[in-house]
Amino acid sequence: MHVKKRNGSIENVSFDKVLRRIEKLCNLNPKLDMNFVDAAKVSMKVIEGIYSGVTTCKLDNLATETCAMMSIVHPDYGILAARVFVSNLHKETESEFSSIVERLHNNIHPVNRKLMPLVNDEFYADVMANRKAIDEAIDHMRDYELTYFGLRTLERAYLLRMTGDDSKENIVERPQHLFMRVSVALHGRDMKKIIETYNAMSRRYFIHATPTLFNAGTRRAGLSSCFLLTATAEDDSIENIYKLLGEMAVISKYSGGIGISLHDIRAKGSLIMSTNGKSEGLIPLMGVFNKSAKYVTQSNKRPGSIAVYLEPWHAEIFEFLKLRENNGLEDLRARDLFYGLWIPDLFMEKARKDEDWCLFCPNEAPGLADVYGKEFEQLYNRYESQGLYRRKVKAQKLLLDIIESQIRTGGPYMLYKDAVNRKNNQKHVGTIRSSNLCTEIVQYTSHEESAVCNLASLCLPTYVQIVPGGSSLFDFRTLYEMVKIVTRNLDRVIDITHYPVEKARYSNMRHRPIGIGISGLADTFSLMKMPFDSIEAKELNKNIFETIYFAAAEASMEMAKEKGTYETYPGSEFSKGKFQWDLWTEESGIAIEHSGMWDWEELRRKMIVHGMRNSLLTAPMPTASTSQIMGVSECFEVRNSNIYKRQTLSGEFQMVNTHLLKDLCELGIWNNSMKQMIIENKGSVQGIPGIPKHIQKLYETSWEVSQKVVIQLSADRGPYVDQSQSLNIFMEDPTYKKLMSMHFYGYDRKLKTGMYYLKMKSATAPLQFSVVKTEKDAEQTKDVDELQVTMACSMYDKECLSCSA
Repeated sequence: MHVKKRNGSIENVSFDKVLRRIEKLCNLNPKLDMNFVDAAKVSMKVIEGIYSGVTTCKLDNLATETCAMMSIVHPDYGILAARVFVSNLHKETESEFSSIVERLHNNIHPVNRKLMPLVNDEFYADVMANRKAIDEAIDHMRDYELTYFGLRTLERAYLLRMTGDDSKENIVERPQHLFMRVSVALHGRDMKKIIETYNAMSRRYFIHATPTLFNAGTRRAGLSSCFLLTATAEDDSIENIYKLLGEMAVISKYSGGIGISLHDIRAKGSLIMSTNGKSEGLIPLMGVFNKSAKYVTQSNKRPGSIAVYLEPWHAEIFEFLKLRENNGLEDLRARDLFYGLWIPDLFMEKARKDEDWCLFCPNEAPGLADVYGKEFEQLYNRYESQGLYRRKVKAQKLLLDIIESQIRTGGPYMLYKDAVNRKNNQKHVGTIRSSNLCTEIVQYTSHEESAVCNLASLCLPTYVQIVPGGSSLFDFRTLYEMVKIVTRNLDRVIDITHYPVEKARYSNMRHRPIGIGISGLADTFSLMKMPFDSIEAKELNKNIFETIYFAAAEASMEMAKEKGTYETYPGSEFSKGKFQWDLWTEESGIAIEHSGMWDWEELRRKMIVHGMRNSLLTAPMPTASTSQIMGVSECFEVRNSNIYKRQTLSGEFQMVNTHLLKDLCELGIWNNSMKQMIIENKGSVQGIPGIPKHIQKLYETSWEVSQKVVIQLSADRGPYVDQSQSLNIFMEDPTYKKLMSMHFYGYDRKLKTGMYYLKMKSATAPLQFSVVKTEKDAEQTKDVDELQVTMACSMYDKECLSCSA
């Protein structure tokens, strides 16, 4: 049996060499627990997979996958998998960052043999100007601190590649190179800020959003994540609709996720004055958008993503709700788009009282999308009294159809128009008309400007300090310092990012919004031994977000003192000395109780004197990919399961919640029998013999934690979130009654986003109900009518609101 080495030489297979390599990686600092990790066992499994002529690179891949599969035995095997992966990657790539950048800049296209730089000239010049200092600042050992699946995520899409003469794409970057690439792209030749940002990212205090990681330093450095567009009444023409479609395509091409409001697109049958014809309405247009989303991918790395928002008074709302359903005519479906509702308070109040609700064509009843609150109510009532509606329905009937769609498809999203506008620092510019793809960005858009947001997330578990004796502390001071770095970085993104369309540049320069989020809240609670529904978790949640908002606001004030305020600062809530929590107090009449850690009144005084650099600051986003890179749970969500599967290019791996696994190992009760019991219990540890009650409580899953608690945690941090939150709702067995209760629970707590996705485990009985009144369906229809009465009661039942799923 022979092995082919990287230099091309051939060598006999040696078990001892494989073993020594595994043992060496086990002994890196910190050493793995050799009471649990069996290096010889790993080596034997690797040897079993060897075939004659195998390369040492493939041998390392085999060792990596072997360790990853064994990580279900003990978490240290997962650490070993990551170490083998990093060691192999380091052997396959150059260590010197500047040399990599030089190769990327001098890249020759493998087919036409022409110069095709993969990084831009300015970035290249900045690296070369500080070549030695940058290379010396990189600590490649920090790659070993990343998790195996974090590394696999980077390998799949983030690390830059070059195409060789053999037409194969080879990775040339290491994770530390990626962090340095982002740092240099942001700060040019300011070595102090470059090193500051690099150290913070490489030590996993925070991470910038996916488009920034993808594109920093490249020829088209589009670093922004979210784009919000709107079709106003001025845009409701063939010419402007296709201009809008082109704008969406270009944004998607450069990795932007898109949210678009179409409230003002006239309904089917509406008169077209220029041709004396009639409009085909909204639904065929959705088909055009759908085709564009499929055709134009995001930098060839992920599909184009477009969320469409509609207010529930639009005449085609019922057809809109069916666009993602599996059944029905293809011409009436657009399943690759995402859908959201932009809901005025008046609709929710009429649904609560089961009153009539009017559906209008925006061409016949104009301006409803441009107003909110009392102005909306007055305009709606005027149009109703004038008989300008297309039809009337029961508001609760429409809400039932919305809920049915959510049970069938997981959507549409639910966002509350009045809550967004009342508590938005851009409301003096105009009415906010929609959110983004992930429901956390809420900004002003118009015929002249398309909103943009630039994102980063803080990796919360990094701030947990384990003190002697096993107790833990949360390091708020370091969090405060890191938020200030993130705020300055995101403000810098506004200045240097490539804008795919001019309307986006115009908007971003006027308002300079940023969005700071988090990842790993569930991990943080686990590390600090706090169940999700505990008083301690409730307080920590509020204190974390107070710290983030305070630090971001202070950093923005300091930048305004240095560079000046954003253009639309005059007239904003900031200019009146108001923070986001002031707006929550004004809305509810209840004063917000702060932690006492931060001097808000002193910051208010400074803000009035110096102003603010950024109109918006905080926006907890989903963090799906970046959480994987950091090796933590997503954003502020509860874990779905304690045993789950991870898919990679190499195959499927069974995983156990690392924190649970450590606790069970320390208790001496982790073994194959325990693993099988948790698997049979569908990833839950509830009711399993031998697992202490406090451990069961600590590791409740998203299906077991009351969604009332999840919503309340969102409401608790809301006063410190000046945009919105990507709030998913989890229900194992959703019903109309549960969802109706959940929606009103979030609405009554003044949330801006009531629901991002509804995530379910199984289909439910309500889907069998029919509202088609035939003789055959008469009994089922009766069930629905009775259910409506039950739901109407449930709105006022404080005990059953948003039940624990």
